[in-house]
Amino acid sequence: MKATPTEVSSYAGSIVAVASSLTLTDIGVIVGILTAVATFVVNAVYMYRKDRREDRESRARLHELEAVNE
Repeated sequence: MKATPTEVSSYAGSIVAVASSLTLTDIGVIVGILTAVATFVVNAVYMYRKDRREDRESRARLHELEAVNE
């Protein structure tokens, strides 16, 4: 679906109107929420990678112990 220049300018005007009505407090709240979400995502990715790394390490140790016991 292709937007006409009239539609684009209408959407742009709406965005400008909403953005100009925000106070510094509103902007601070939005930035805080975005920071919290970004922190959650980065932490979730890091923990997923850490869990995978620890699982590989655990499997390698078990493999070594099984090889020694045989």
